[in-house]
Amino acid sequence: MKNEIQSTVIRQLLESADLCRDIASALAADIAAAAAVMAAACAGSRTVYLCGNGGSAADCQHIAAELVGRYMKTRAAIPALALTVDTSILTAVGNDFGFEQIFSRQIEALGRAGDVLVGISTSGRSANVLHALRAAGRIGMKRVALTGSDPGPMAAEAEIVLAVPSPSTPRIQEAHAVIGHIICGLIEDTCSP
Repeated sequence: MKNEIQSTVIRQLLESADLCRDIASALAADIAAAAAVMAAACAGSRTVYLCGNGGSAADCQHIAAELVGRYMKTRAAIPALALTVDTSILTAVGNDFGFEQIFSRQIEALGRAGDVLVGISTSGRSANVLHALRAAGRIGMKRVALTGSDPGPMAAEAEIVLAVPSPSTPRIQEAHAVIGHIICGLIEDTCSP
């Protein structure tokens, strides 16, 4: 039994490592482009907004915290906001307008041309993330999507699509965390003196 468990651990770690190698080959330029778009927003006194559901909501909060606080360097705060955290807005909008509008209403209220919206969905089909990306597009915001291997309808809603080449939700979520850290480091390098 112990050997079986260890084999499972090793297999999953190697799957994750192999996926990172695949991402290095397939998405390095797009990850750099996403970081550049977000760094440009920072340099222009604009805000990075993030939205997603479940584990992706946690990723949004994590990335926003790294930017507002610090990732690796002590530096000026970078304007970033996870649209997943205000329970009063989420429940009021969900109740009054429907769950699919919980992020788009916030974008309509807060977003400005030149801001960036990062939409995260492993399936690429989360209705509330799609609505938010569309609202951001109408305002003139830049849009970045983090998805799995099939970006679904999100591919048409974002200028930059980081489609992790895996069908496995756990591996996609792990990759999104790695990509988020890389982007935070690149933004911090660009926006720090």
